[in-house]
Formats: sequence, structure tokens, C-alpha cells
Amino acid sequence: MQLSTILTHLNEGVLTITINRPDKLNALNKTVIEELHTVLDSFYKHPEMKAAIITGAGPKSFVAGADISEFLELDAAGGAALAAKGQEQVFSKIENAPKPIIAAVNGFALGGGCELAMACHFRLAAEQAKFGQPEVNLGLIPGYGGTQRLTQLIGKGKAMELMMTGAMINAAEALQLGLVNYVTPAEELLPKANSLLQTIIHKAPLAISEVIRLTNIAAIGADNGLQEEINAFGRLFDTADAKEGATAFLEKRQPVFKGK
Repeated sequence: MQLSTILTHLNEGVLTITINRPDKLNALNKTVIEELHTVLDSFYKHPEMKAAIITGAGPKSFVAGADISEFLELDAAGGAALAAKGQEQVFSKIENAPKPIIAAVNGFALGGGCELAMACHFRLAAEQAKFGQPEVNLGLIPGYGGTQRLTQLIGKGKAMELMMTGAMINAAEALQLGLVNYVTPAEELLPKANSLLQTIIHKAPLAISEVIRLTNIAAIGADNGLQEEINAFGRLFDTADAKEGATAFLEKRQPVFKGK
């Protein structure tokens, strides 16, 4: 793919997506959003891409927020359109992907960067990573799902505090709050992310897809979550992978799943 703000690398089924604007601390602008949308479309369509990691270029920043220079020209309609486009084309597309997408947060994850990490299915952080939603300092609020996902991940009280104060937290506190799953030295961040995804992509793909979908339903507190689980549990019994999983267990061998 010919992209100006995104680097991609596919290795053993794992697509690494790197936001590549280190001179701007990888800030999200219109081009980044459009190119992330292009990459995600490709990720959805190509079966050889079994999982993805999103990270940032350089040692300082994952994504240090939105490109504020683009805000000055916006009015109410323009702001709403910006948020809607980003949520539809990128953030919701990540959250609802049928294949795992995880964030490897290598530095500052602020504003839209924190929201990008939270849209991923789970997060790893380097020891120097920092997280925050500082939009109130600009007279704004999070616009890419931050009010919803931060509350889901760390609870109402702490989410309120972080968004009202605009404060940053470090990786250790993010781990304590449940915002991230692992904290590693910087040099171990991508190897750890790849190792986790190699474990996941050798499980049954259809089952992984349902875990993502049903966990997202649970996160929003939908009333039909248990029924959706019953329905999905039943559907999976008609798959070749479920037959293979049970057969392999009884034969005491590793299953070979094909996503069918």
C-alpha cells in the first residue's frame, strides 16, 4: 500500500500498523484517519492478515492526540462530522473487527491517541507510556469514543476524574486501573504483542470472532447479551473447527483450525 502517514508490515499473519508522523508525535490528522481506514479495509478483506498491532513511530509517542491545527476552521457541524467520520471509519471499525487488533503503546497516548488505544481489543504499554484525555484544556471533550470506552474500561468515577482534570497517568497506574493488560520495557513491547497474537491466531478463528463480538455487547450493557451468547454457542457446533477441536482433544493432539 502506498501511504504517507502509515507504515505496514505483515509477518506470520500479524499486520503491524505504525502511525508514522514522529515529528508531530504521530498526531491524528485527516490523512492519518483516511489512511487508517484504507489499511483497516485491507485487514478486513485479506485472510492472510490474521491479527494486527497498532503502534507509533519513534521512541516518544504512540499518538499524542489530534492535529489541533485542523480545529480552528471547524464549527459545530464540522466538529460533529469530524467525530462521526473518525468513529465510523476507524475507531468502531477497530473495535468491531472480527480479528484481533491490539495496541502497543510505546509513548504518549493522549486525546485521540488514548481513544485509538481503547478502541483496540486490548492494550500493552511500554514503561514510559502515558495516557490521558486532556480535551477539557481545549474547551472540548473526547470525540472518538473516549467518554464511553474509558468509562467501560476503568469505571465511572476514575474516568470522570481523568476527563475532568485532563490529567495524565503513567503505565503503572494504567495497569492498576485495567486500562492496559501488560507493561513491558520498551524493547520488549512489540515482541510481547506478537507473542500474544501468535497464541491467539492459532485458536479457532470463528470462536475468536464471537468472543470479540459478544464481549463488545457486554461492554455496552446490552440486555440481550446472554441470548446472543446462547445463539453463538449453538452456531459454532455446526462448524468444522468445533468438530476438529473436540476430535483433537480426544486424540490428544493439537487442533488444526481453518476458520470454517
